Amino acid sequence: MTDNPDAPAHIVHVPLGERTYDIVIGPDAIGSAGTRLKKMFPGARFAIVTDTNVSESQLPRLEASLSAQGLAYHVIVVAAGEASKNWATLNTVVDGIIAARLERNDIVLALGGGVIGDLAGFAASITRRGMDFVQIPTSLLAQVDSSVGGKTGINSVHGKNLVGAFHQPRLVLADLSALDTLPARQFNAGYAELAKYGLIDDAELFFWLEANYRDIAAGGASRAQAIAKACAAKARVVAGDEKERGNRALLNLGHTFGHALEKATGYSERLLHGEGVSIGMVLAYKFSARIGICPSQEVGRVEAHLKNAGLPTTLADIPGDLAPTEALLDMIAQDKKVSRGKLTFILTRGIGQAFIENDVAPDAIRAFLEDMR
Repeated sequence: MTDNPDAPAHIVHVPLGERTYDIVIGPDAIGSAGTRLKKMFPGARFAIVTDTNVSESQLPRLEASLSAQGLAYHVIVVAAGEASKNWATLNTVVDGIIAARLERNDIVLALGGGVIGDLAGFAASITRRGMDFVQIPTSLLAQVDSSVGGKTGINSVHGKNLVGAFHQPRLVLADLSALDTLPARQFNAGYAELAKYGLIDDAELFFWLEANYRDIAAGGASRAQAIAKACAAKARVVAGDEKERGNRALLNLGHTFGHALEKATGYSERLLHGEGVSIGMVLAYKFSARIGICPSQEVGRVEAHLKNAGLPTTLADIPGDLAPTEALLDMIAQDKKVSRGKLTFILTRGIGQAFIENDVAPDAIRAFLEDMR
């Protein structure tokens, strides 16, 4: 393990005025964390929030890096999985930070995937009326999407991410080597969020991914480049619309369908978040084609690429029985993007041409879902 913050890295800048921060993408970002954190937060102590899986694979590296710099820390470990994004686990994290006597000027470190980033970030936003935190994402999904932009939160019994806050990290440390320990299914789920950026407004990025996704999956030189491209794309959107009052909603391509499918499968291993997004993006493209605004050949191209990347693309790909259409529609109606009772979807006119549609008729979605079943 090295502890060299000057090792080769991609750095993406997120310009948000006084909340500006950097995303450091490198081969040993966890190993160099101690040096970076000591310089950036002199005198601070740290609460490491992680899960039962990451505590085995990555926590020892982070602990060694902090200890080598003489930094004091306290570890809080929660159960792995989407089910931990709940009130009870949030309370465990908040109580753990307070019991360790960490103060407002101390730092919360979110070491893990998207669940840990959302959970630890939300805990930081409310503990002692707001503490700073650092994202150390260990999954591809977290590195290209959820660790960037300041969305934090937990799930409600009524739907996904309905309780939370915008709370920007002070720093994001994306360690490329952490991805080498991911199961293929987890890596593929993260790839869906990576492909999303090309499908929203960057057709050239999507075409580049078509040509390079095998090298990305194999850990070749394209992997770091792909993560940097995705982070830069998200940084650009977040800088223009930090709190999702406008175009930031485009980042939810596939998520309205996807979140409903996650809830319908009980936030379980039946359907990972990125898998739900993959199916949701294909559904968004197919619905757009159905209403005559997206060429059918582009729908086929998108679906083929996601299939080639090892992702599910249809409702039939979800194991087990799926909730009735009316129940799915009710779940969609609880989505955060619903406004004044009107259904909002991210639709598309083709690859790289997504747009926000604020008034989609529930009957049209009901009929579409029935046909897709």
